[in-house]
Order: sequence, then C-alpha cells, then structure tokens
Amino acid sequence: MEAFLILAALVALLLLRTPVAFALGGLGVILLALKGLPMVAVPQRLHGSMDSFELLAVPMFLLMSNVLLKGGVGRDLYAAVQSWVGHWPGGLGVATILSCTLFSAISGSSVATAATIGTVAIPEMMNRGYDRRFVFGMLAAGGTLGILIPPSIPLIIYGVVSETSIPTLFLAGIGPGLFLAGIFTLYGMAYARLSGHYQPVAAAPWRERGQATLGALPTILLATAVVGSIYLGIATPSESAGLGFVAALMITFAMGRMDWPMLKEAVEASLKTSVMVLIIIAGAKVFSYAIALYLIPQTISSLLTESISTPALFMLAVGAVLLVMGFFLESLSMLLIMVPVMLPAVLNMNIDPVWFGIFFVVLIETALITPPVGMNLFVIQAVGKARLEDVARGAIPFAGFMLATAALLWFWKDLALYIPYQLMR
Repeated sequence: MEAFLILAALVALLLLRTPVAFALGGLGVILLALKGLPMVAVPQRLHGSMDSFELLAVPMFLLMSNVLLKGGVGRDLYAAVQSWVGHWPGGLGVATILSCTLFSAISGSSVATAATIGTVAIPEMMNRGYDRRFVFGMLAAGGTLGILIPPSIPLIIYGVVSETSIPTLFLAGIGPGLFLAGIFTLYGMAYARLSGHYQPVAAAPWRERGQATLGALPTILLATAVVGSIYLGIATPSESAGLGFVAALMITFAMGRMDWPMLKEAVEASLKTSVMVLIIIAGAKVFSYAIALYLIPQTISSLLTESISTPALFMLAVGAVLLVMGFFLESLSMLLIMVPVMLPAVLNMNIDPVWFGIFFVVLIETALITPPVGMNLFVIQAVGKARLEDVARGAIPFAGFMLATAALLWFWKDLALYIPYQLMR
C-alpha cells in the first residue's frame, strides 16, 4: 500500500506538470522528512549525484555536439553521403539515415542529430518530391539513433545509475543501432520505389564525390577517434568526450566556420542542457535514496517475481509500462525513474543488465517519436515548420520498426551481446 501511494503521488505531480527534477526531488525530501531523517542527507545526496567522473562525459559530449552543430558539419556529412547514394531509388532517404548514423557516432544526442541533419535534409528531400509526412517521420526516427549508437548520453546515465560498464554498454549498442539504421534505409528505398514520390537524379561525378568526401573527412576522423579511443581502452568515455570537444574546436576554427560569438552560443546551449540533465539526475538520486529506505524497489521486485513467473512476461510488462509512460514523460525521466525500481527484479530474474539497458533504450527511443511528449517530433516540427500531426503520422511506421526490434532483442539476444561478449574478447 505504501509503495502504491508513493508512486501515485509521483504520477499526480507529473500530471500536474511539475518539472520532473522538482517532482522527484521534492517528493524524496518529503519522504525523508516523514522518516524523521535529518535534512542534511539531502545536500549530501545532491552533491553525491554530481560527484561522478563518468557524468563528466555528458556536458563534454554536449559541448562537442553543439560546436559541430554551429560549425555546420551536418551539411558536409549529408553532401558526402548524398554524392555516393543520392542516385539510388529513395537515395536522399538513404543519405538521411546514413548521415544520422554518422552524426550519432559523434554527438550522443537524439535532439542534436535530428536538428543537425533535419536542417539540411528536409528542404533537399522536399525539393525532390518526397512526401512531407515520410520526410518528417524519417528525420524524427533517424534522430533517435543518437541515443543508441555510441557514444550515447542515455547509455552513460544508465551505466552510472545501474553501475554497469559504460564501454560495454557502448559496444552492445552498436548491433541494434546499425540494425535499426539498416531497417530504416530499406524502408525508405521501398517506400520511394512503390510510392514514386521522388525525382530520380543522375549519379554524381567522381570528382564531386571526392570533393564532398574530403569535406566530410575531418568529421569522420573525429568520430573514429572518439569512439575508437573508448573501444581500444586508450581513454574513458569522459576523456574521449573531452578529446572530441577539443578536436571539434580545432576542426571548426580551422575551416573558418567558428568564431567567438558562435562558440559562446554553443557553450550556452550546452550549459542549459547540461544543467537540465544534471538537476534531473540530482532529484532522481534523492528520490531513489528515499524509496530505498521505504524498500519500494524490493517490494516491487518481490511483487513482480511472485506474480510474473517468466522473464519473457516480465519484459513484456516492462515494455508495456514504458510505452504508456512515454506518452507523458521524456526519455531521460523514464530512465531515471524506472531503472532504480526495475533493476532489482531484473537481477533477480538473471537478466543481463547490459542487455536490459539496450532493450530499455530501444523502448525510450520509441517514446521520442510518439505523441504527445516525443521530443524529436517537436524538433522536426520546428525545423520543418510543420504540423505536429504530420510529423507524428510520418513517424508511425518507424515506431513500429523500433517495437519490432525490441521484440527481436528478446529472441535474438546476440544482436546486442555478441559484440561486447564475443567479438571484443
């Protein structure tokens, strides 16, 4: 009963549109006070939530992403990919997904990926006769690859919360990320060919391909250096993020695409997002501490393991809960609220926490493109000056592909686990 009342109070605060950080932190403070604990525990928890070397990667990746966004590297990536595949059936759709995949390997942010590639791809695809809803849906879905293909900010936070190896999570995200990119690409080609909503173009001359590839080469090398330094054990995620930020500054200044006012804008944008992320983490830490004292995670874990007999049914229940929560919570909030509650049951059922992290992220990816709180829908609506209804309708098939991928992960666990546990041994 106690657990139900606490969760009901949290849901009520969220439905009243209380900011997530204050809903979590405020309810946590009230629960601690009801237990008669000294309030000095609150600032201690707030400080402890920020005192994490791994979390340094979040503002550094955001800084790198915003510097590259201001420097216009999305145009370079898109031009290079388009020069190679633009003449294929649905070639601009293919170029869009491949560009999102490449930029995801740099930014770690879904919103940054959708905004960067969308700014370039939307007008280009519209001019070539692609259906509006298809274009908007593809860009919204392509942006979600930014939180699955490493480096991924949600995977970093999941690793911190669950005390799971972040490099291992990054490796596990590669297979599902590339799989989704491949499915999106095939769907784009099939849609273009069957609908006829595109204008075929001639293949780009080899000279044009070479020039476009050369223009995107610094960004591609940057992505390789950032991700490679983590996988080769040369740098931690935080160190590689710092390396990426410095390299992004050097590249954009050397190309004449960055000046001090633009750098100031990039820093301010990164600061706002970093503060938002970290204050939600701080509130979640206070709430997690409080519900641990009330034995809420253990109670829910016992309830689930007693009432749900198999891991398959448990994961089905988790998926249903996340999809419902995705209607009114953004991805980071879902992660910070649900992981501390669900993790004890996950471990009790002998479910691999690395696999669970990838499964979880695929489902919160889906929440990014489902109304009414799908962040990528709002980003593409703003970039494309479109109606939210058009963006949401265009994203429906891609949301279906994500749900199918989540189901496939259960039956084919090696899609996520083969690279970290077999290939990288």
